[in-house]
This record gives sequence, C-alpha cells and structure tokens, in this order.
Amino acid sequence: MEKLKFLFGIHNHQPLGNFDHVFEEVYRQCYWPYFEVLQQFPKLKTTAHFSGCLLEWLKAHHPEYLETIGGLVQSGQLELLSGGFYEPILPSLPEEDAIGQIRMMNDFLEAEFGCRPQGLWLTERIWSPHLPKIIAQADIRYTIVDDTHFYYAGLQERQMHGYYLTETEGFSLGVFPISKTLRYSIPFALPEVTLEHLRRCREEWGFDAVTYADDGEKFGGWPETHQWVYKEKYLYNLFAALEEQSDWLEMVTFGEYLDEHPPTGRVYLPMASYEEMMEWSLPYEAGLSFRELKKELQASKVDEARARIFLRGGQWDNFLTKYEESNHLHKRMLYAGGKVKQLPPGHQEASGALRALYRSQCNCAYWHGLFGGLYLNYLRHALYAQLIAAENSADDLLLGTDRGLSVETVDFNKDGFDEVIISNPQINAFISPARGGALMELDYRPACFNLSNVLCRRPEVYHQDILTAGKTGGETGDPPHSIHSRVRFKEEGLEEKLIYDRWDRYSFMDHCLAPGTSLEQFKNNRHEALLCFEVQPYQWEHGDDPVDPQAPFVLRLQRESTGDSSREKHLAVEKTYTFDPQEAKLEVSYSLQNKGEKRLDFIWMVEHNFTLLAGDAADRTYVLPEGWLEDSRMASAGVLSDIQTLGMRDEFFGFELQLNYSPAVELWRFPVETVSQSEEGFESVYQGSCIAGCWRVQLEPGQSRQVQAGLGIKKL
Repeated sequence: MEKLKFLFGIHNHQPLGNFDHVFEEVYRQCYWPYFEVLQQFPKLKTTAHFSGCLLEWLKAHHPEYLETIGGLVQSGQLELLSGGFYEPILPSLPEEDAIGQIRMMNDFLEAEFGCRPQGLWLTERIWSPHLPKIIAQADIRYTIVDDTHFYYAGLQERQMHGYYLTETEGFSLGVFPISKTLRYSIPFALPEVTLEHLRRCREEWGFDAVTYADDGEKFGGWPETHQWVYKEKYLYNLFAALEEQSDWLEMVTFGEYLDEHPPTGRVYLPMASYEEMMEWSLPYEAGLSFRELKKELQASKVDEARARIFLRGGQWDNFLTKYEESNHLHKRMLYAGGKVKQLPPGHQEASGALRALYRSQCNCAYWHGLFGGLYLNYLRHALYAQLIAAENSADDLLLGTDRGLSVETVDFNKDGFDEVIISNPQINAFISPARGGALMELDYRPACFNLSNVLCRRPEVYHQDILTAGKTGGETGDPPHSIHSRVRFKEEGLEEKLIYDRWDRYSFMDHCLAPGTSLEQFKNNRHEALLCFEVQPYQWEHGDDPVDPQAPFVLRLQRESTGDSSREKHLAVEKTYTFDPQEAKLEVSYSLQNKGEKRLDFIWMVEHNFTLLAGDAADRTYVLPEGWLEDSRMASAGVLSDIQTLGMRDEFFGFELQLNYSPAVELWRFPVETVSQSEEGFESVYQGSCIAGCWRVQLEPGQSRQVQAGLGIKKL
C-alpha cells in the first residue's frame, strides 16, 4: 500500500482596519513561532496563505519574516497560495474585480518570493458554481474547500480524499476537500488523535490523500492557544509525530500532489461554505429553528453522517438581507467601483483608486458569525474610508476639483426604490424618500469618514445563551476549547442591553410622539408613535434637471398620516432639504399642518444617528457653544433643554459636526450599543450616538408650524 499523502495548509489573515497592536501581538504569539517550529522539520512539506492585508503589514514591520518565508519557499518546504489580495468574498464581486484581486496576489508572490502560485485560498471557503471560470482565468489550477461542500453535492465520507475536478463553461478547476474531523482536532486534540484518524483513512477507507487546511491563528492567536501550542509544545509534538510515521505517511504540497496524481472524480458543488458559516447566515427566526432542529437530531437516533448531506443552513448572500448595513456597504462598494471603472485603466492604478476599491472589498466587515466582523465599527470604518477615497480620486479626475454639486437618482442599494445621492467636494449624502426621507449616509469627504456608520440593535440567536448560560473557564495544561464551543462573558449585565430597534439607524428620521414620551422610553423602544412617519414612504420631487452644479439643490418631500378612519388625527408634513454646492452643510425645513378635526398635541422629533467611532475617548466629545457639557463623552446620555446648536468634535480625525435647530429644542442623546460575540466572549459594542431634537407642538385644526434642523461640518 502506498503512503498516505497528508496535505497540510494554514491561512493567515488580519482584517483591514484592525489595530496595529493586534497585528503585532498575533505576529509574536502565532505567525513567527509557527515557522520557528516548522523549520525544525525540513522533511515536512506544508502550504500557507497570507492575505494581502497581512503581507503589506509584514513587509512594513517585519521584513525579516518575509525573508524566512522566502527561504522556505526556495527550499521546497513551503508552497504559497494565491487568493483575492485583500481577502474579498470572490462571488460577491464583479468578475473583473475578482480576477484583478487574484492577479494582484499572483504578482506580489512572484515579485516577493519568486514563485508563481498554482492554488488559491478561497476566502471563508465561500463557493459559488461560477467560480471556476473566474479562478481559472487568473491562471490558478486548484482551490481548497470544506468537505461540507461535497456532502451537499451528495458525496459520502468515504469519498473525501484526493481532489476532484469541477468546471464552469469549460473552465476546469481542481478542488480539495478539507476534513472537518481534522479541522476540529487540530490543534485541540492530542497528536495521537490526528494520527489515529489518518491511519483509519489509509487502512480502512483506502485513501491516498487527506487535506487539512484552516486558520493559522488557531496556532497561538486564538484565546488560550499560545500556551498549549508552543509552551506545552503541541505543534512540535504534532510535527515530530508526523515525521516519525514516514514509513506510511508523507507530507506533500497541494501542487506536488496535483502534478503527480489524477483526480478522484468529477463534481459540481452547490453554493456553500463551512457548516458554521452556513448557520450564521440564516435569518434570525430560521436560525432559532435550525438550532432547535440540530438539538433534536442529536437527541434522536438519526445517523449524523446521513443527515448532514441534507441538513444545511443558508448561504453567504443571506447576510445582505439579514443585515441592512451589510447590504448598504456592499452596494456602496459597487457604486464607488462604478466610478473607478470609468477611469482609463492606467489612471485607475496610478491614482490609487483601484487599490483603494480593492481594499474596501475586504470581507470581514460584511458579515457576522462567531467573530465580531460587521459588529466592529472600526472595521466598517476602514472599508468606508477606502471606498470614499476611491470615489474622491475618481471624481477629481472625472469631474475636476472645482466641480460643485452633483445629483443622481438611482436605486443604488437595490431595494426597489430610488435613492437621491447628492455630492459636492465636501460631502456625500444618500437620501431615501421611501424610508421617511431619511439621510441614510453622510460622508465627510476630506476625512474619508462615513458619519452614518451606525449599526442597529437586533436579535441574534446567541442572545439566548446570554440569558441562560453562566461563565465557564478552562484549566491550564488542558487542551483549549475551540472558540466554536466557548461561552464567555467579557462584562456583566449584558442581558439588560438586549434592546432591539424597530428601524435602521438613519438621520433626519421623523417622529410624531405622544406628549408624555420620555427619553428612557425612546431609548429602550418602549414608546408608541402618535402618528406614523418614521421609515414611511414620502412623495418627493426636486428642481431643475440637469442640476446647476454651482447653485443650491432643493429636494422636497411630503407625507400625510392619519391616526384612524375618523380623521380626528391628520398631520401633513412638508420636508425640504437644501444643499450648498460647495460647503459641508445642509438644512432641512419642516412645515407641519393639522388637517384633522381636533387639536393635535404632540412631540415632533428629528432623530439623528452619527458616530465618531469611540464612545469614551477623550478626543471625541459633545460640545456646546457656551462650553463643555458636564459629561461630554459620546457614550453619555441625558436631556438638554433649550438647545440651538450641538457639536460632535473629533480631534483625532480633525473635524466637528454641528447640529443646528430653529427654534431651540429639548435634545435627547444616548449611545447605541449592540451585544455581540467575538473570539474572547460576549460583549457590548459602542456603535454610535442617537441625538434627537424635540419640539412640543400644539396645532388647532388648520394651523401650521415651521421648524428647522440642519448640520454642518468644519475642519479643526
């Protein structure tokens, strides 16, 4: 019997926007010691992938590490994988971007290490049936996906060996199935457990090759793993055990195996990812049902191996419907990309617009599962900063730096309703007439800063664990638990923060509330609208078409709301936006008219949701014209009376957002905090601040009242 070929690969990545100290810590705890150990076993051949985000950081901070990798490549001990350079979800991109990202990685690896990659690391192993055409056009021969993908295609465990061929439109690609058993045992079980499984694969099932590939951060970067993997020498012991079994076991690279062995067969894989990702992508209600179904199956006598062929979760694209913020970011990337593609190819690259666009496609902030991802505001900010920078470069080249104001009406987020996009050299404003005439996004272009980057509070399946589970802990000397099975709390009292929003966190959102409504009721979503205006469709029109780029732009919206069929409560609202052609400011005027039969007594509220990213930082604060607030933190809450102007000052990024009201308002403010899970455990995350200006209004039948709310941004 021939030796079993063991194909061993790791994937190393840090997301764009992660803090520099995190890169450094993981480098010292994980990336550097891994290759220190591997170098002690020159007969063991392995494969590795590094994302472009990480490679750029390593080149700038630890060039000696790249020299070590290069030496291993040249000796033949290490094979490097390509991939989308900035770790994008390839199926979510336009085809030319996907191919461009892969070719960028191919060129980097060849220039830096002298190797032309044959294989590709597929981000989050998210597979779509059209990928072979894209990947093959980028001169790649194979990729690596989970055995989950093969089970969904109807294959059995005894068929999970070697590699298979798949194709689209005649473009062929090799696909290697990753063993979930090994993915869960390495590095969490003793090396003997891994060897026992490999021996079974060879002797019982007759496999000729088995694949292991997973996150390199498991080897020292995940919680508690550094002690186990290096100080207690798990990795050294694993490699030593593999080397000792050379009479029946041989470690080779994927490329070597592909060159010397025919495919196991032909396969067509459905859209899929690893099992956990499929579950995370399910909508909330479906996710609850899926969890309960899994529990029922575990308690029954149904064979798990039979069930998993037919039991699957959702698909990655579900995140674009599960989280409106994910869809908005994705469609903003496509919208900015459309501008970049209007540039001649040479200008796309020379201006930096194309690289900035590619950076905005880094996957981590587009979805949420066990890791923070979408819930981490600084990761979302990093992507918005890049796409705004790409857009700035494109607009400067296409329209000129003195271009004035532009207006576009387009369904940019693909919800079936047109949005109005107003831009000048200072700001971008995205307004949705269909969602209450709300300001969905406000960008301050000189700082490449999306001030509207606020995630709403929504239920998650794992919130049930917060309500029912206690704290757990491991013991030193024991193998660490996989992060998939850990339940930890980074702070107390999280159950009190499980508050869920009724609508997305936009600005210039209109509310008609009962007179007795309090800040606490509004903050906790325990209030009732007297009449319904928030996120309701407004009729709208704007002035001249085409728009004069050097004149103010006016957008008029209106809506009428009645409380019941008797028409006792009937309020008509005219809402008018006015934009300056050059300055970073806008004004919104309201005309409120009682068209009912009785007096209306209500609170008219204009709600804003903005973020300066940090809730407790000393350089991100509220300011008043007459001086500082007693508690000026962005995470502060309270009521301020007789307010005409409130500033949100960001000394770190160098600007101040000023909110203006006429007449003066009672102003409510509170932090928007979500509760999510990460590798370290459950935690609350500051997303932004809600600022609501309130006017107490009484209108007799036929009476009207005018109020104004506006904003401006100034550079510090």
